[in-house]
Amino acid sequence: LLLPQERLRPVLVLLALLPGTGSFYVPGVAPINFHRNDPVEIKAVKLTSSRTQLPYEYYSLPFCQPTKITYKAENLGEVLRGDRIVNTPFQVSMNVEKKCEVLCNLPNVPVTLTVEQSKLVAERIREDYYVHLIADNLPVATRLEFYSNREEEEKKKEKDVQFEHGYRLGFMDGNKFYLHNHLSFILYYHREEVEENQEPTYRVVRFEVIPQSIKLEDLKADEKSMCTLPEATGSAPQEIDPSKENQLLFTYSVHWEESDIKWASRWDTYLTMSDVQIHWFSIINSVVVVFFLSGILSMIIIRTLRKDIANYNKEDDIEDTMEESGWKLVHGDVFRPPQYPMILSSLLGSGIQLFCMVLIVIFVAMLGMLSPSSRGALMTTACFLFMFMGVFGGFFAGRLYRTLKGHRWKKGAFCTATLYPGVVFGICFVLNCFIWGKHSSGAVPFPTMVALLCMWFGISLPLVYLGYYFGFRKQPYDNPVRTNQIPRQIPEQRWYMNKFVGILMAGILPFGAMFIELFFIFSAIWENQFYYLFGFLFLVFIILVVSCSQISIVMVYFQLCAEDYRWWWRTFLVSGGSAFYVLIYAIFYFVNKLDIVEFIPSLLYFGYTALMVLSFWLLTGTIGFYAAYMFVRKIYAAVKID
Repeated sequence: LLLPQERLRPVLVLLALLPGTGSFYVPGVAPINFHRNDPVEIKAVKLTSSRTQLPYEYYSLPFCQPTKITYKAENLGEVLRGDRIVNTPFQVSMNVEKKCEVLCNLPNVPVTLTVEQSKLVAERIREDYYVHLIADNLPVATRLEFYSNREEEEKKKEKDVQFEHGYRLGFMDGNKFYLHNHLSFILYYHREEVEENQEPTYRVVRFEVIPQSIKLEDLKADEKSMCTLPEATGSAPQEIDPSKENQLLFTYSVHWEESDIKWASRWDTYLTMSDVQIHWFSIINSVVVVFFLSGILSMIIIRTLRKDIANYNKEDDIEDTMEESGWKLVHGDVFRPPQYPMILSSLLGSGIQLFCMVLIVIFVAMLGMLSPSSRGALMTTACFLFMFMGVFGGFFAGRLYRTLKGHRWKKGAFCTATLYPGVVFGICFVLNCFIWGKHSSGAVPFPTMVALLCMWFGISLPLVYLGYYFGFRKQPYDNPVRTNQIPRQIPEQRWYMNKFVGILMAGILPFGAMFIELFFIFSAIWENQFYYLFGFLFLVFIILVVSCSQISIVMVYFQLCAEDYRWWWRTFLVSGGSAFYVLIYAIFYFVNKLDIVEFIPSLLYFGYTALMVLSFWLLTGTIGFYAAYMFVRKIYAAVKID
């Protein structure tokens, strides 16, 4: 029902058939049962920071390593998100307490960090990095307790608890860097019901950590790798001086607690991070606004149209009608094919592809199939669906191209299969080069990239051709009126009929409907939050489709009334107007919410934002275009043309 999105890279286009593509299961189907003393493996996922947006793998820093490092086979979504899941030397056994144990192989011999390593650690602490571990596929969280602004009496009773993902690598005090070198793991188990004489089984239901920084001298270690923690008050933190070698011990302790939380609802703690009430508020708000506006718009348009059609169809005063102005006058030109019909139909084909993909992904996620326990499942599914929806994209593009009197269907199909995916792949490739330069795990490895290209040309391209072929052979859309030989003169247009003014006016309603949801999606992508409210997202998507269609119909009606029959491209551009507002919002979010200062993180942010805005424009433009096209065919079919 949710997914951890660190970097929802919009590589919707690219795909890779990697070994072990994640199997989907509904949360709560495949739990692991442990007996007492069974090992509970703790793995590391990566290091992340919302300040740099560059994930790194766990062993890029000088942490203690196990004797043999093994990486888990990953699915496409995990690779694209920068997860590199690897084993760690923590020895944790089910329901077995550990007071304090030294982590690295030699007992009581401190780890020495070279000057280079110390510099790197200090740099990562300064950049505010978090470490992400998992135990039994549950991500580690740090508990934050604070008093809410309630009444004074209640204050003493309850604290508000929130969780943040992972734990901080360290902290800064003035100009000094301190590393969290002691981890206190707190694991919660749920005791399963078993028969009387059987050994009890346990399931891990929560994984918390309290990171501490403790100076080498205060951690007293003995020969058996045991250590004693100092009293809380008297201990000094472990400083990392980037100008010299540093000596320290990595230690950890394990504490188990029984919990009433069932295995099926063990993810709930991670989801209390955002406020559901805001969502209900915003959605009810959007629904009311959209239905109110759509009611008004529909009434006005229907009444005006009825009046128009009744006027135009009065047989007796044909002379009067001829002198009138209005949309009937352009009947001989309204279906005149636009310039660049191939590019228009290609973009609309990609829009249809995106529309089908988004609809299915949100619907499946809403049913809880893309659970957080199958990491990267959402990305993988989105990529594969985009590939396979090429059939529909090709079909619609081919049929429209035929309607617009196009002849070169092979070139059209190639254009549909490569135009939008090519732009996405190009931008991602350039950004990837920068991430490679930073040695981040967020860089898509070269083999994966080759695999994506193979899938693009081996699956997507043939499917688009197939769809295009059938769409092109099918009967073109029948236009209710004939097109004149000679194009009609277009009268001079008023200032408010300008394209840009249209974009600004048309974008407000759809953007207003999904504005709050956008905030949560952005914080999921850029601030390492979980995004799981797919039910809300599905509602918002439907509202978006309705509002885009309506605005588009209203705009095309005004345009035809002004006797401007060049509506094909204009409708497509204007309906995608909300993408312009998304861009403005992304800039606002960057300035106000994120404290990104360096060049490469900023480049990544705006690169991925550009991809999101482009995809969103294609999606909304396509919805608006098809709504307007149906509307235009309906109204011209309703008037009698001599």
